[in-house]
Amino acid sequence: MPIHKYLAQYPPSVIKQVNALVQQDQLASFLLKRHPKPHDISNDEYLREYVLALKNQYMKKSSALSKVIYDSKLHVVHNALGLHSYVSRVQGGKLKSKNEIRVAAVFKKASADFLNMIVVHELAHLKEKEHNKAFYRLCEHMLPAYHQLEFEMRLYLVQLELSGPIYS
Repeated sequence: MPIHKYLAQYPPSVIKQVNALVQQDQLASFLLKRHPKPHDISNDEYLREYVLALKNQYMKKSSALSKVIYDSKLHVVHNALGLHSYVSRVQGGKLKSKNEIRVAAVFKKASADFLNMIVVHELAHLKEKEHNKAFYRLCEHMLPAYHQLEFEMRLYLVQLELSGPIYS
């Protein structure tokens, strides 16, 4: 069942509550109450502008981004919702690196909160490569409700897998 795939690290009491929402066919209603509208960042150009605005607000001195795109293969191939990658190359006598952020295309039609959470997560990887305390502190600095939104985004993924999108 997809609930366990997305909520494996949560306590049984939480999983039980989510199971109840699913069995009562109330998960979509719950999500729509919390996140009534999808965002309007529909293409890679707008996504890049959105990501760069967040980066400039919270991480001005971090490395530049060479690419920001929606990736339709990301969820399937990497079992991830966003991906931060960097490539180092030697050019002349210098070591150059390029940073990329890829957001799973499933978030093209999601709430602004979920897109924001994924972007904040991937931006945090510019400074902290590992998912450690410093990484999550940075996420919370950029998005104080980060952990709640991550949980609700996982509920959204359960909903997608069970019944499809909640936004038309």
